[in-house]
Amino acid sequence: MAVSWVERVASFLRSPSRFLASTTSEVFLVELLREQRDERVTYDVKLTMLSPLCEHPTLLCPSACTGEETCLELMSVFSHCPPKYTEFRCQLLLTLTTVLVSTGCVSAHSHASRDFLELLLKLAQDTYYDPADLPSAPRSTRAAACECLRELEACCPGLLSQHLELLNGLRQQENPRHHQALSGLYAVVLRNGVHLLARQAGAGPEGLKALLGGNAAVAWEAEPESPAQMDRVAPLPSVLGPSGLGPTLQTGPDCKELRSVLSSLLEESYLLTPLSQAALLHALTEVVAMVSGVSPAIFKAQLLRLLGTSKVCLFHCTLLMKAAFTDSLFSAEDEAFLLKRLVALCQHPQMSPAAQLFYTDCLVHFPENRPIGAADGGEALPVLFTRRLAACLVPTVFDEPATMLARLNVSALVHLEEHGAREEEGGGAAGGGLAYLWDHLLLRLLHVVEHGGDRAGVVTFFRASFLFLCHFGHVARYAADLRRRLCALYLRHSRLAPHVLNLADRAQDGAVRPGWAVALLRSLQGAAVSAGVDPGAVSQEDLRWHLRVLARVAEEGQIGQGGTVDFLFAVATSASPASRNEDWRLGSDLLAVCRHLLAHPGLDALLCPLADVLQHVARHHGDTDVRDHARLYYSLLTTLSREKLAGVLANGGGGANGGRQDNKRALSAMVVESQDLTSALTIHKARAPVFHLVAKDRAGGWAESTPAPEDDDEAAAAAGTDPGAAGADVLSSYRSQLLSSASAAEISLAYELRHLDAAGPAGFDRLFSLRLHFEPSAGRFAAPADVCVPRLFREGASAPPPAVTLTLRPRAPYPGTLRCSAVFTAQDELTWHAALPDVRVAFRQLFKPLPVPASWGPALRLRAFEGLWDEFCDGGDGEGGGRTDASPDRASSLFCGRLGEAELEALLEEHFAPFRVADPGDATGHRVLLFLPPRSHVLLRIRPQEDAVQFHVATDNWRLLPHVNDFLLSITDWEARNGVDS
Repeated sequence: MAVSWVERVASFLRSPSRFLASTTSEVFLVELLREQRDERVTYDVKLTMLSPLCEHPTLLCPSACTGEETCLELMSVFSHCPPKYTEFRCQLLLTLTTVLVSTGCVSAHSHASRDFLELLLKLAQDTYYDPADLPSAPRSTRAAACECLRELEACCPGLLSQHLELLNGLRQQENPRHHQALSGLYAVVLRNGVHLLARQAGAGPEGLKALLGGNAAVAWEAEPESPAQMDRVAPLPSVLGPSGLGPTLQTGPDCKELRSVLSSLLEESYLLTPLSQAALLHALTEVVAMVSGVSPAIFKAQLLRLLGTSKVCLFHCTLLMKAAFTDSLFSAEDEAFLLKRLVALCQHPQMSPAAQLFYTDCLVHFPENRPIGAADGGEALPVLFTRRLAACLVPTVFDEPATMLARLNVSALVHLEEHGAREEEGGGAAGGGLAYLWDHLLLRLLHVVEHGGDRAGVVTFFRASFLFLCHFGHVARYAADLRRRLCALYLRHSRLAPHVLNLADRAQDGAVRPGWAVALLRSLQGAAVSAGVDPGAVSQEDLRWHLRVLARVAEEGQIGQGGTVDFLFAVATSASPASRNEDWRLGSDLLAVCRHLLAHPGLDALLCPLADVLQHVARHHGDTDVRDHARLYYSLLTTLSREKLAGVLANGGGGANGGRQDNKRALSAMVVESQDLTSALTIHKARAPVFHLVAKDRAGGWAESTPAPEDDDEAAAAAGTDPGAAGADVLSSYRSQLLSSASAAEISLAYELRHLDAAGPAGFDRLFSLRLHFEPSAGRFAAPADVCVPRLFREGASAPPPAVTLTLRPRAPYPGTLRCSAVFTAQDELTWHAALPDVRVAFRQLFKPLPVPASWGPALRLRAFEGLWDEFCDGGDGEGGGRTDASPDRASSLFCGRLGEAELEALLEEHFAPFRVADPGDATGHRVLLFLPPRSHVLLRIRPQEDAVQFHVATDNWRLLPHVNDFLLSITDWEARNGVDS
């Protein structure tokens, strides 16, 4: 069993959806909780079984009610777990926290959350001996309780704000093992409490004193219905972000208690790990930023340690302090030292590439005491960052690609102003920083690419080129030289066309000086046309890249396309090699250029040569699809006016995006957006469901029985298994015909298609040619075939609601849901797509009578019932002589309900009439046999007693018992019988 559960948990974690296709989340959750309560299961296995709840809490607990019930069960498990199993107890606390937070149960109305908080607070105060306090123990229950409290406080701010005095006392206790956890918890609670207090109107020093001295159990017990509690449903925003100032608490100079607490926390912060120190300092920085009565100088004693740290998290916290307090805490000398320290860390060999990137990014977003650059959060170097400091960060080709690009960005920012000054003086930048970046970085990267550099080198070169253009695209000499070198690179390596075109697209988005991208595309056009003067001498791969480049060039309206059309004609009429004339990909690339030319503003000048190209392709190309498209393009070109052709091609995006086309998928590559024609060819999406499926009375109760084939008896007799013969094995005969009958595994559900309301959206009163599509959720059913309905008129019309029969093949005998959608034609002759309300297949809708031929009389059915009953209850020793090995899935159960004799007869007639098995010799009991596709059975012996009715249940699938129990509850309870189906 232990190995089985480990494998099941591993299977669930690999693919939850595939795992739940064979069961339900409710059944799996019940099994997990049952095994957690089983004392025979080892705690190592129980620890593994907590993983599904930790990883997928909302999948197993989809509602707050389920989450609360699960937490109550897990707390019961925790209370019975011996203290020596520390690892399991810690993981159980984390699992409880995860389920509570994920399912939204952390509220004043949740008994589970209240009990759990009381448990956590009790554990946090527990100073007795803990086996995990040994140095060799990895965790302790008390530390885990503090972590869970901090997580709950972070997700529900202010939850423990009335308990600060107790937490402060626990923090000051002598046990150093839990000092870090308690300090982090106290800092988070203090920060959230001050933040919520600062948001209250009229809050002052009295409120702060009450907050620091609060000693209620939890916040909601002190203020169960306060407005502040209603806002505590999400983490509070940081007050140190780029948005500006947060709420401020006006307390005046009377903040002795708060200053004392802050000083104590800061003095002991060196005992914590770097990550815990950073979290503590971040929380305290926010507290000081919100309380005006506390001076930032309280951090002064910590600056010496922080300025010399090599930990990324602590350095980041130092920069946050500087951004929050500027010259209130950092002097000019501190700022200069911090900047030099930052430059040193950017190039330190012991730093990882990721850390160097972080420090380099901090340079261009350095929080100055008195910034004079851009204050909108953009990139700008600090004033104190001189050329001497920048010389340490000069990029080289030997750097990591990301590091080199970051340093290139910094160097470009340094030399940008310098080059502007030199340019105004009338000189070049020879020997300057810009020339160095061009000669020693960009050209060397280009040299690597030209001589067969790998993909990383190619990407780095084009990214460096883009950065260079962003900063120095206005320098005509370098911009023209880069454009010329890129064209030469493309001619030598046409496979780099996607990179060159992507650079042009990004440059055209506005980051580079306008006009450079168009000039690059014009140069690429000339290069491609000149290379294709003799198409036979160009390889097929290069020719395809040339066509793709020309297709992108054709999107620009300000570039003439005469050379492009000549190139297309040469390619189309080229006779060698012959295989090109049958290449679909090459033909499609050529037609893509033609399509863009049809939308070009200069089409009038290209009309005749472009028509010659299309006509030649339509007549002589070897691929039928290419010929058909060319014929369509030729027809559009020669029959439509300039305005109509532009309207047909408008969806391709001629001028909406700077001459570039947006890649949009349409029903036709050509015929789009011609108003009426577009509407007719487009499937419109309805904003809300228009109609739904309504179950008929019988389908809402049970599945329609599928008649068995009439020749089953003849086949059974031919095989020597006639069930009516003397001594025949009824169960063997039944199982043999069950395997041969395909209809036994199907259920047919009857519905009516109706509009959702009497006065719905206009235009949907009369619908035609409806096609319903069903998609099973969680893989419970095989995908059913689409259902076609000729028409649907709103209620009140002469035509009755159309009937829909849905045939399903269950893969497992459990209820499920079908997602439903429909495509239909409305009365305005437009095609619409609408999502329909989900179709829920209830458990009772899976019931079918025993799938046996109609010739089986009551006696044979009774024998089959008794044989199955003996087999399910006694492990196969029944009179039917079934399988001798007892299957572990077989189970029996007992259900009792209070019903009178008349009520019982009515219940049997209403719910079990098609499934009853008559027994003339037993007048005191009733037999019901339910078959659930694909191959499961539920047998009921119903016996009235003096004060109750006993439902004895036997089944070959014990996982059905929870569903059977719910079903029996719903039909025996008056309220459930008059409510919603189970």
